[in-house]
Amino acid sequence: MNPEDGDDRPEAVCEAEAGSASAPGEPLEWRFAQVFGERAAGEDVQEVDIISAIEFGRSGGHLATGDRGGRVVLFERTDAQDNASRRELERQDAPITRHPEFRYKTEFQSHEPEFDYLKSLEIEEKINKIRWCQTSNNSLSLLSTNDKTIKYWKVQEKKVKHIAVMNLDNSRSVGNGTTSSASTSSSRALLPNGGCSDKSSCLNSDILFPPGGFPSLRLPVVMTSQDVNPVARCRRVYAHAHDYHINSISNNSDGETFISADDLRINLWNLEINSQSFNIVDVKPANMEDLTEVITCAEFHPIHCNTLAYSSSKGSIRLIDLRQSALCDNHSKIFEEHEAPGSRSFFTEIIASISDVKFSRDGRYILSRDYMTLKLWDLNMDSGPVSTFQVHEHLRPKLCDLYENDSIFDKFECCLSGDGLHVATGSYGNLFRVFGCTPGSTEVTTLEASRNPMRCQIVNPTRPTRTLTSLARGVRRGGENQGVDANGNSFDFSTKLLHLAWHPTSNSIACAAANSLYMYYA
Repeated sequence: MNPEDGDDRPEAVCEAEAGSASAPGEPLEWRFAQVFGERAAGEDVQEVDIISAIEFGRSGGHLATGDRGGRVVLFERTDAQDNASRRELERQDAPITRHPEFRYKTEFQSHEPEFDYLKSLEIEEKINKIRWCQTSNNSLSLLSTNDKTIKYWKVQEKKVKHIAVMNLDNSRSVGNGTTSSASTSSSRALLPNGGCSDKSSCLNSDILFPPGGFPSLRLPVVMTSQDVNPVARCRRVYAHAHDYHINSISNNSDGETFISADDLRINLWNLEINSQSFNIVDVKPANMEDLTEVITCAEFHPIHCNTLAYSSSKGSIRLIDLRQSALCDNHSKIFEEHEAPGSRSFFTEIIASISDVKFSRDGRYILSRDYMTLKLWDLNMDSGPVSTFQVHEHLRPKLCDLYENDSIFDKFECCLSGDGLHVATGSYGNLFRVFGCTPGSTEVTTLEASRNPMRCQIVNPTRPTRTLTSLARGVRRGGENQGVDANGNSFDFSTKLLHLAWHPTSNSIACAAANSLYMYYA
């Protein structure tokens, strides 16, 4: 069993999934798998139902989503094959071609709306981030946070007993064929154990032994069935440690600590202690007028427990080592790309702000997302990104309009495949893009979060695919969909795909379009 999210599938199953992935360099062919919460045509979406966080467990056996209403919904994987059928396929030398399938498991209310009376500030219940924790004893553990408060939840299977009360009728037939009543007065209430609430009446022999009959009997309750239901319990609450909105949380590989970050500080917590935290990064200047950048995201290294990275609104990523000092004011490495001379404009710093960072599974690379691009960084090379993927270059002429309607401040997330060969991120019009990031790869695929994701798949003229025949059938024609041009770029800013996650062991992506959770596989 995986210690993190209770996945009891055999390790060979995960290995079979990894082996069934496309060969390096071959474009992935994406297919629709599942959808949860799909809304009907014309159906209005409630604000509280919009998904605001998605996270797979480390083994991929579970998936968690959070929404703006403060709820956390858990899904569990159901497609694991039994060992016998898997061994039979191995004997026949047949490939095991499966994709992850999930079903609804449970949901619970993680956060409620609050009001800070000292600051006269309303605190939304919206879930900003979810992170799975290591656990044991067949239970699931995870962290969830809103703007101010982090909570540690444990979800465990509990047996629910259903019982039936088996009582004898008040009227009883006796041996001579006559019927007698067990009580002589309606005012005398019988207790569940067969006694009487009126002691003086109970002393009456007519009550204890009615004439011509037997005493009234009360049989004990009988258990009819047992159901196993998941029950969520909040084990700890980590509060009052951030003056500004929490933008990220991240678990350490040691399984004992985690970090939480807001605009100016990063705090280190122990999972077992909620009464105190340690401030490890503080970028708040003595004079707030001197503030030039803020923290936008923070992430622990997946292997080295002493290393973490955090990004800033100026487009830089700093790598820090917790062994250097208690307060990590100095970074060990900084990753940033310097702008070309003469290219600076009013929007330069806004679009350079990094909204999300992710480590690759082996910890060698960092993927970052700013408003216009995806960048892949090698930890061993801080001179610049090893790859840059254009996502919103077609929006550069519309930056003024995006600034006026605040869309330029949208925070898109990014993700990497478990094998590190592909990266993905969202865009407008409920579109998301998948890029191949192997050396020399020119693969790029645009898909739509719908039951027919391929209708927006294109051959991007700026990054032509290696094999045109494999993607030519998905070439998109201009004017077929309102707000989407011939290159698959959307100008519909009212719909956006901000949140998505890549399954850790297979080529499967979960993404959120408003209140709907779509899943695709390749």
